[in-house]
Amino acid sequence: MKGDADLVVSSAPHLRDRQTVGLAMRDVFVALMPVTAVSIYYFHWNALFLISVCLLTAVLTEVLFRRMMKKEPTLYDWSAVLTGLFVAMLFPATTPWWKAALAVFIGVGFAKELAGGLGRNRFNPALFGLVALMLLAPLVALLDEQFASLYVSFGTVDVLTQATPLAMLHQGMEMPSYGRLLTAFPGGALGETSPLFLLIGAAYLFFRGHLNWRIPASILITVAALTTALGQNPIQHLLVGSLPLGAFFMATDWVTSPFTNKGKYVFGICIGIGVVMFRLGLSPTEGVAYSILIMNGFVPMIERWTLRPQFGRHSRSAVSAAER
Repeated sequence: MKGDADLVVSSAPHLRDRQTVGLAMRDVFVALMPVTAVSIYYFHWNALFLISVCLLTAVLTEVLFRRMMKKEPTLYDWSAVLTGLFVAMLFPATTPWWKAALAVFIGVGFAKELAGGLGRNRFNPALFGLVALMLLAPLVALLDEQFASLYVSFGTVDVLTQATPLAMLHQGMEMPSYGRLLTAFPGGALGETSPLFLLIGAAYLFFRGHLNWRIPASILITVAALTTALGQNPIQHLLVGSLPLGAFFMATDWVTSPFTNKGKYVFGICIGIGVVMFRLGLSPTEGVAYSILIMNGFVPMIERWTLRPQFGRHSRSAVSAAER
């Protein structure tokens, strides 16, 4: 037929969507803008400088590693700058710039690019960079000595002198009201400034269809249930530290979390258990970053356990039993 030449034949699946990785990453970046703005409001130029250093380091690191591997940079997918912003949110505003830059370098360069690039990384790059910095304490101490004269400060900020809510909780101090903890009680990392504005960003992601509620709900419910059972104040535990940031933005990373619904529940519950164990058993440690990274490593196993069986396909044990 005359029109046969116009037909395009291709194999299944025949699914089309206007959504792209770049657009999804950009939406996450936009979702972080409310808490970013609040942190800049409280910490002024210190926060803005730290965020700028992280973003610039992320861009340069991706370009460097992609060139070393003879690949074209993929800055258009927003993954590098998003990792840079995440790392900035994990540090206090007065963090020396070289520490934040090193965390970004490790996260983008090693946890993402050397792992195969976006979509192939096993661990969350931002959290990997943060924890690597903790484990490389001797190297960081050496950098502190070498770069001490290059420390940049834009003056002190009153809120930086107060104890963080998590430290107050650990020390048994009188806690601020729930309203203050929810809206804004700065003193810790930039991403801990306001759970309310993190929730606003999370609502935007949910509206855009990027956020699956199962993981954050499983984490928060588990933390609330365990802390209640152990005689702790569950609301305070839910509002302090990096738990809101970790539950809604870090643990829900598409690449490093399970894709099955049952797997998401298992993943979230285990993270919640880990957070409570770290917080109550190892009080100097926040626990959110460690818990998420540990469970990142178990994602393939969780997916195998919770994957729906394929029609017509039998497990090895079933085949062996049938043969016998």
